[in-house]
Amino acid sequence: MSSLKRQIKTEVKKMRSIEMQKLRSYEDKKMRRNSTSQPLNLLTSEIPASQPRNLSTSIFDISSPYISRLAKIERVARLTEKERLFTIAFEDKKTLGHSPGQFIMLSIPGYGEAPISVSSTPNKRNTFELCVRAVGNLTNALHNLTKGDRLWIRGPYGKGFPVEELKGKDLLFIAGGIGLVPMRSLIKTVLSERPSYGKIKLLYGVKSPDEILFKDELSEWQQTASMNVSITIDKPYPEWKGNTGVVTTLLPPLKIDETKTVVIVVGPPVMYKYVIMSLGDKRIAGHDIYLSLERRMKCGLGKCGHCQINSIYVCQEGPVFRLSDIRYLREAI
Repeated sequence: MSSLKRQIKTEVKKMRSIEMQKLRSYEDKKMRRNSTSQPLNLLTSEIPASQPRNLSTSIFDISSPYISRLAKIERVARLTEKERLFTIAFEDKKTLGHSPGQFIMLSIPGYGEAPISVSSTPNKRNTFELCVRAVGNLTNALHNLTKGDRLWIRGPYGKGFPVEELKGKDLLFIAGGIGLVPMRSLIKTVLSERPSYGKIKLLYGVKSPDEILFKDELSEWQQTASMNVSITIDKPYPEWKGNTGVVTTLLPPLKIDETKTVVIVVGPPVMYKYVIMSLGDKRIAGHDIYLSLERRMKCGLGKCGHCQINSIYVCQEGPVFRLSDIRYLREAI
């Protein structure tokens, strides 16, 4: 067993001990509330006995957004040099219950906790998928884990994409870099009910061909005629035969019916300004443009303020917003 796995195993035991203490405290408080709410027997001056504590109940049965749930890695797939796709299942066999666009808080004992977008469709029953780029201590530790290893999950949190409102509309997806990760959840959900939507187009921009995510799926989407897919890279590469330039270079020749098109944009913050300007040239109204804002979430519950933009908590009111709702909000875009 590697030193990392031994450390994680030790930290998991500590965390379980802490969670059991939380459970005892929770049940003690509940018992006290129940005992004080029961009337005294004035004839005998006896206080009715409280129900005995049942500590055999799993701590994960408490539906609290503050408590992490133990999960196991079912599969790990290498997408690029930096990204891995993790298939995860909860130990209690329950579903995640997310909607496209939401995120979870993932933690590895000893390495911390971080927000991760859910990349899979809600249609998957017992598992869900997280595409993670190795950029720090926690994500690098996650990349060192393998099938069967365990981690902790809180959530899902936030407001996702309005799937029902999109039905009957033409959809234009614009993704930059790892912005395709949360967008994939919505795309696969839409494709699972393909007749309910109009024309579907995806514009995807990356820095280099090596950074293209979900290559097999992109090819499948294009070949099955379920949607039109256009990919561009920022700078010329010898082997690359497709479009070269930032993702906005794909917009001018695009024919769009502005009366029935909804645009979903997910990517790095620097991309949004220029995409919005280009969509203005296409006469797309602000209420028909949805953005997923990237902020440093910490709690996911609107308590810590790390993701606050003026009066808005992105982890609660977002991360998905209509452009018309945040267009004039300073620091939002």
